[in-house]
Amino acid sequence: MGANPLLENLTTNQKALAINLDENIYGSFAEIGAGQEVARNFFKAGGAAGTIAKSMSAYDMTVSDIIYGKSGRYVSEERVNTMLDREHELLCERLSEVRSVDTRYFVFADTVAAKSYKGGTDCHGWLGVKFQHVKGAKPSQLVIHIRMLDQTNFQQQDLLGDLGVNLVHACYFRLGDKTELVESLIENLGKDRLEIDLIRVSGPAFDNIDSRLLSLELVKHKLCSAVLFDNKGKVLLAGDALYKKNVLVCRGSYRPPTLVNLDMLKTGEEKFKKELGKEEEDNILVIPEISMHKLLDRGEVDGEDFLARVDLINTLGHDVLISSFEGYHDLNAYLSTKNRKRVSFVLGFYNLEEIFDETKYLDEEDGLLGAVGKLLGHRTSLYIYPSVDDKSGETLHSKDAGVDKSMHKLIEYLKEKKKIIDIENFDKSVHHIWSRTVMKMILEDAAGWEEMVPESVAKAVKENCLFGVKCEI
Repeated sequence: MGANPLLENLTTNQKALAINLDENIYGSFAEIGAGQEVARNFFKAGGAAGTIAKSMSAYDMTVSDIIYGKSGRYVSEERVNTMLDREHELLCERLSEVRSVDTRYFVFADTVAAKSYKGGTDCHGWLGVKFQHVKGAKPSQLVIHIRMLDQTNFQQQDLLGDLGVNLVHACYFRLGDKTELVESLIENLGKDRLEIDLIRVSGPAFDNIDSRLLSLELVKHKLCSAVLFDNKGKVLLAGDALYKKNVLVCRGSYRPPTLVNLDMLKTGEEKFKKELGKEEEDNILVIPEISMHKLLDRGEVDGEDFLARVDLINTLGHDVLISSFEGYHDLNAYLSTKNRKRVSFVLGFYNLEEIFDETKYLDEEDGLLGAVGKLLGHRTSLYIYPSVDDKSGETLHSKDAGVDKSMHKLIEYLKEKKKIIDIENFDKSVHHIWSRTVMKMILEDAAGWEEMVPESVAKAVKENCLFGVKCEI
């Protein structure tokens, strides 16, 4: 479904006025952190008396606690949900008997840590709308998390004001298509001013939209670099999930996850635990990661296909990171901003060859050395999962990498510094299994692919008719 041409190119003021002029849309604003910037836009547009029941800010923590209850973190998803629930409850309780039965109630809430005079603030926030999309409906909800990139408090206030209007307007006018919904959130803003790294929806207004697909749209439209799903498929805020964890990452297509993927994760985790020692061995997050990069360049991202892979990895009990990164060094730079402990990558023998291929960095300002330095910082190492030579049967480790001779000394140096570590105890019987081989067999309806993937994966692929598997009628 394409965008409605009548809704394209509307200014913030026009969007606010469209809400104000609809006599059946009525609600409250509760804003904490940067001023009443969203409500202000509705007041400026005119006709706000027909829309705004109440506008308030509870900046003092004691006052906020009295209204919404005590909170461990004031700028959090928990807090914005509490605000939405409490304000919606009050709105309906106080006005349901005096307003028209056609009224569609809404509550907008945000809790934000904006730029302060003291500086050093992580400028981020949670914004949400709880609303009735049609009269008499049970409430639905849309919540997002943002990071603000503007350098002044005034700019951030301006950003929040426009974004809040976009959010309310989207809930009433832009629910028809997931792409249109996500794109509408940044209208009149520009991607260089913010990141939206989580979106969560619920309720009858979103019966036809999978919240996880909206998160993938954020990566697809470059509103954030990556989204993290837990082992149940729920979207997590990556910064919170990774912050105090030692992170082991294994990149791959996972289309579908194979026995060699499983062995790489297993042997990599064993190596990581041994390296970290007993004090940290239980504080590890093992994350399969899938990059959209190549498909983004070709404009061929299929959200349903990515979600299928997330679901399959979840059957193995793992979280999943979906990113837009091409190189390992860019992925590591992202992870290093989210956590404060160790990061390790488990990767195949041939991936090592790619990392030390100078032609891969012709467009990089700092070339191969800059990329390697970015990848192998103070807290990062590589675990190399070996290959086996098809002719000789010889096991191939990092020393055998087919790279330019000038790179061998660099690899040896990094091995001495324990930045590159070979995995020894791998399962030699599965090394030849590639996801693309399994996919080819599935597409050709060839027998035997089930033996190349974990049992839970084979079962899920068949039951859900994934990747072209023929379903029994």
